[in-house]
Amino acid sequence: MSATSKVAVVVGVGPGLGQALAVRFARGGFRVALVARRDESVRTTQAAIDGAGGSARTFLTDASDEQSVRNTFRRIHEDLGPSEVLLYNAGVFELGGLLELSSAAVEQAWRVTCLGGFLAAQAVLPGMLERGRGTVIFSGATASLRGGARFAAVAIGKFGLRALAQSMAREFGPKGIHVAHVVIDGQIDSPRVRAGLPDRDPKTFLDPAAIAETYWSLHAQDASAWSHEIDLRPSVEKF
Repeated sequence: MSATSKVAVVVGVGPGLGQALAVRFARGGFRVALVARRDESVRTTQAAIDGAGGSARTFLTDASDEQSVRNTFRRIHEDLGPSEVLLYNAGVFELGGLLELSSAAVEQAWRVTCLGGFLAAQAVLPGMLERGRGTVIFSGATASLRGGARFAAVAIGKFGLRALAQSMAREFGPKGIHVAHVVIDGQIDSPRVRAGLPDRDPKTFLDPAAIAETYWSLHAQDASAWSHEIDLRPSVEKF
């Protein structure tokens, strides 16, 4: 891999979409920073990229903690170089009725899903502005658009992340930075999901590799025709 290869940071790497994003951008010639809270979440992704001859480094981080995020991005930029692409995929799925949820659980879900995105964006934007280019893509969900029963904790974080993406796009798009928000409207396929839903029709899942291809396409868009928000769902999903 060339020493001049660009750097993509994937925050929220694990089996499923995080891994697919990292593998796709590594295949596209990027050096990939794999950011996750636990080492076991990243091992298969690191092995997959290494096995394919790509370049990736693992950085363990608590996305809900400001100092942890800042320290991680400082190390990424020192070890790999400035971030060309940020893919923010971290989130907490805290399900429960409003009277069942604790304030601590709601706050933690918001910190990982939304505040972490804000902190990561703050860490990469100065370098992107200096170079006059960059791509930032946030992973949204059905809960980005509507708060369902028992989904309050999820929706609070996802609504906030969508607002962050909109504000960033309007502020930094004219300065050469492409900010996009992807509404993933459905269940993403992964080994854990399949284990929990063994009888579910495979056609009702979103393929992580297909989602990752969309992220790649967003990054590759010409600045004369940028997308800001797109939604993805299986063909059989009701909406």
